[in-house]
Amino acid sequence: MLAPSYLPESKQLLATELVDGLESNALSWLSGYFAGVAQGRQLNARPVAAPVAAPIVAAVAGTSAAQQLTILYGSQTGNAKRVAESLAERAGGQGLNIRLVRADSYTTRELKDEQLLYIVMSTQGDGDPPDDSLSFVEFLDSRRAPKLPQLKYAVLGLGDSSYPIFCGIAQRIDARLQELGATRLHEVGTADLDIETVALPWQETAIEEARKALKQPDTPIASVTALHPKASKVTREQPFRAELLLNQAITGQGSDKDIRHLEISLEGSGLSYQPGDALGVWPTQSAALVDQVMAILNLSPDESVTVGNATRSLKEWLSQHRELTQLTKPFLAAHAELAQSDELKSLLQPEAMDDFRALLETRQLVDVLKAYPANWTAQGLIKALRPLTPRMYSIASSQVVVDEEVHLTLANVAYEYEGEARWGVASHFLSGLDEGEQLSIFVEENQRFRLPADSSRDIIMIGPGTGIAPFRAFVQERSATEASGRNWLFFGNPHFASDFLYQTEWQQALKDGGLHRLDLAFSRDQVNKVYVQDKLLEQASELFDWIQSGAHIYVCGDATHMAKDVHQALLQIAQQEGGLDTAQAKEWLDELAAQGRYARDVY
Repeated sequence: MLAPSYLPESKQLLATELVDGLESNALSWLSGYFAGVAQGRQLNARPVAAPVAAPIVAAVAGTSAAQQLTILYGSQTGNAKRVAESLAERAGGQGLNIRLVRADSYTTRELKDEQLLYIVMSTQGDGDPPDDSLSFVEFLDSRRAPKLPQLKYAVLGLGDSSYPIFCGIAQRIDARLQELGATRLHEVGTADLDIETVALPWQETAIEEARKALKQPDTPIASVTALHPKASKVTREQPFRAELLLNQAITGQGSDKDIRHLEISLEGSGLSYQPGDALGVWPTQSAALVDQVMAILNLSPDESVTVGNATRSLKEWLSQHRELTQLTKPFLAAHAELAQSDELKSLLQPEAMDDFRALLETRQLVDVLKAYPANWTAQGLIKALRPLTPRMYSIASSQVVVDEEVHLTLANVAYEYEGEARWGVASHFLSGLDEGEQLSIFVEENQRFRLPADSSRDIIMIGPGTGIAPFRAFVQERSATEASGRNWLFFGNPHFASDFLYQTEWQQALKDGGLHRLDLAFSRDQVNKVYVQDKLLEQASELFDWIQSGAHIYVCGDATHMAKDVHQALLQIAQQEGGLDTAQAKEWLDELAAQGRYARDVY
């Protein structure tokens, strides 16, 4: 009997209708699900700065490890989280008892008792784990990791095949679990940016294997039909067509960079976002590039091509649905075979990793098509090319301030290769839009890059170049909500005169008290190059005092060099100012990350 004091009368009828006719296993699943929801809401209600552990999705109270599937995920931008949640929902719908947990919330001592573990993890950059998984991967690689003869497992990796090391972390975890004696239930999945093409079939097989491992009977599972239709929601798959309100260059004359400030209308979308979130943009390929590809291959733009259930003209496939500016290893392997090029095949060998990396960084599709001629058919080309995927941009505005708008800080990627123009697909598309034109967008939450729940906490923001974007949102939000914590910004770019992004806004924020400290690193304005990490070291003493007094540290921007250099600078500051040795400094920074006080949005 439902207690009226806990459940409003209006909801009791819905609850009765929901459970009517369900089998016991479905009722058990619902019990665990609602317990998990309650636990998650209780945790979220606590005003603490540390990150909240991912809630248990559908683990029935009293369930032992032998009766449970643990799904552990590591995610940098949210994709692995989304896939893991989908896996948990689908497995729970099959009557399995599920625990869903983020890698940095997983207690590693539990690993020795796990019976069934599925890991969904993205690869960050060129073979690195995502920030929330650093400690878990380090533990797994260490001598402290236990032998795991009792464990059955499966790993699904998310990656980007335009990097030489594709899904490297997933492959590494899979190999390590085998070394520790665990039994692989399902081959490691390696999903490219078109995630669902690999993730969905992998989930189907993995769930079936989990049913067998947990000895789940093949009894029909009652389905629950929504009592009320859900309102349509803007998603990655169903984006909103938004109007571009402003496209403005914010670098000055003489700059080597073309940085744009974009303002986009959200009117009618129902979209909301928080500082730290990202905006997904679906780009369209340049018509000139599409024509060039077809001309090189002597293919007709009107030729009809069917892939799966979709039939489109070749021109439409190439314009809106296929990647043309980033090379991938699978395409290069297919092209090498078709072109019968020994030179290209040799670049794909493990010993040629450096040369292969240089190829990916400097060449685009048209360069390879011209350098290594091959007779592609329209059908074969479309099947071999990777699907075009949305690009993610850190949001540069607070919705509290700009209302039904979202702002972006965009670096227009453009260069020349052998005298011909080359560009990045999304930045070229966005920078070429006129005000009043439309683009397809959606919001991607970034729970790991949030302002402190306690607004009295100080924050330290490190964002050179377009990494400044989320910190514009942070300062807007903190000013509008009258947060009492101090704000310290470190910004860097080549030249003060031409590359000081949002200069007048920062100067006004300093005057108004919205910004309390501003340290600048213009690397090319003096003989010796100065970067943001150098400015951190210059301010080591005060910086360490802020951190020890509870400040949160945020880093946004280039993952390849800047983020690693900043990380090393913070370790050095801990040793210099805190008297810590190398191991202790690492533990100190790891603990800050675990508390949610050291967060990175790097790319």
